[in-house]
Amino acid sequence: MSDGVSAIKQEYEFKAEMKQLLNLIIHSLYTHPEVFLRELISNSSDALNKVRFKKVTNTEIISPDAELRINILVNKEQKSFSIEDTGIGMTKEELINQLGVVASSGTLNFLKQVKESGKSIDENMIGQFGVGFYSVFMVTDEVSVETRSAEPFSKSYKWVSNGESSYTIEETEKDTRGTKISFKFKDEFADFADDYKIKNILQKYSNFVEFPIFVNNERANTIEAIWHKKKDDIKIEEINEFYKFISNDFQEPLGYLHLNIEGNINFKSLLFIPQIAPANLFRDFQDKSVHLYSNKILIREDSTDLIPEYLRFLRGVVDTEDLPLNVSREVTQNSPIMAKIRNVITSKVLALLDEWADKENDKYNKFFEQFGSLFKTGLNSDFTNKDKITELIRFESSKSAKGEFRSLNSYVASMKPEQKEIYYATGNSREQLERNPNLEYFIKNDIEVLYFTDPVDLFVMPYLFEYDGKKIVSIEKAELNIDKKTDEKVESLSEESSDDLIIEFKNVLGDKVEDVLVSKRLVDSPASVVVGKEGLDPQMEKMMKMMDKDFSASKRILEINTSHQLIKNLSSLNISKTNSELLKNCITQIYEGAMLIDGNLNNTTDFVNRMAELMTIATNK
Repeated sequence: MSDGVSAIKQEYEFKAEMKQLLNLIIHSLYTHPEVFLRELISNSSDALNKVRFKKVTNTEIISPDAELRINILVNKEQKSFSIEDTGIGMTKEELINQLGVVASSGTLNFLKQVKESGKSIDENMIGQFGVGFYSVFMVTDEVSVETRSAEPFSKSYKWVSNGESSYTIEETEKDTRGTKISFKFKDEFADFADDYKIKNILQKYSNFVEFPIFVNNERANTIEAIWHKKKDDIKIEEINEFYKFISNDFQEPLGYLHLNIEGNINFKSLLFIPQIAPANLFRDFQDKSVHLYSNKILIREDSTDLIPEYLRFLRGVVDTEDLPLNVSREVTQNSPIMAKIRNVITSKVLALLDEWADKENDKYNKFFEQFGSLFKTGLNSDFTNKDKITELIRFESSKSAKGEFRSLNSYVASMKPEQKEIYYATGNSREQLERNPNLEYFIKNDIEVLYFTDPVDLFVMPYLFEYDGKKIVSIEKAELNIDKKTDEKVESLSEESSDDLIIEFKNVLGDKVEDVLVSKRLVDSPASVVVGKEGLDPQMEKMMKMMDKDFSASKRILEINTSHQLIKNLSSLNISKTNSELLKNCITQIYEGAMLIDGNLNNTTDFVNRMAELMTIATNK
């Protein structure tokens, strides 16, 4: 089929993925069907912002003096609805690309997972992945989109679809630039054709759209750049409503920051911290963040250079009079003005978080629980503010309840006088760490150990070597500054017996281990493996494995607990020389069991078979 301009109506098939997406949207249950209006208003507002930007950059457009506005017409008797803007419009190619394909990678899979889980697709999910326009198919059976691009000499086109397998495009005679969307409501949604209901929905979702919205020729929204108002003149209800509008969030923000900076750099800003992080913290913030304005005119919707990556959870607006209106988007990325604004915002946000941590601990813990993984990445990316970030990071520990956090400062404050180092352990979960044999000494001696269970810790904590003059060390390193106190009730092997048994361990294990030592850290377990002096920190080693599947872990040092009855029994076997094969199998089993706990046992089959053999011997009468 030719893509050339033709007055004849042309039919196009939706891409396969698009068909599946439309089917999900049309036949899924939504919690708030009214959200279709918010999405259409959002699209119109975006189109108006784009054409306004073209105007201030002296780009030629059709009807440059046309008022920037949104017109909505509803007819209760006919159950009809239309929304028309004077925005940027679309060319034929843009119609095909924007309305005929899935807008965001991963959208379909995400919505499928939501559907399969039995959950409904709520009002936030609809707009989150660029499928907002298609929400109209919740309330109608067929949609007509008539549009004309603002580009000079453009032609107008009409796009029509019932949201099933195809759509049509034909030329029309639309005289003005912009887009008009028209349809009739399904019977069950006929109440949306009431202008009073439409105005109520606009008040709920779109009151802060910065262009006038008319419903049946009556003004329906309040236009106000509230970030330009004085702090004392803004009600908290306005703040919350504005946040919900710009973020598509249905909850109130966890907190906000209202800035009016004057001096070397001038800007006004209203920034919000959400209550809940998205499902994918590191990817879902890539499309929406902080909007950049210049004298109340939107320059960029997602200005990534206004805030550092580790603060990408922020929502809000920044408006500066120091940025010329005709600046290109490319120029802003390297602008010294933007760099100064970024520095001020970063400093102010960190100060706000520090205030929460000091005076509103529950609020700060909620923030860190939601956004801590992203926030911690500032340790290896923002060296200017590294000390501030260090004070704000939190961990669970052996002395904290599950879900409670400890700061490094609180850790140091509760250290015993003789303790010289800060200890940590890495694992996939708190439960796994609490089963780690290398933790036994520290628990018994009431020494706190920080739990690094966040995968991000593997990447960022190597940049934090010490705190308050104290080294931060892993309990899984062989050389630890600890002194095991002898329990008078527990007898250990004699030095001679221990030395003889260690020689036998080394003979059996050979080059599988770097060394075999008597353990200072084990209390209840017979053995464990630790990383030697020349080996990588366990945290760094795990990070290398994640980056390179062919990476080989360093050899471990096997530590044995000479107070444990099993080790004593092996010593007796070693001394009597009565069953060398059993001794050999037990030594191998002890080593492989320790490697299994360490997460580095490659051959589990031999381990299980040997265990069955040993159990057979133990139960043989």
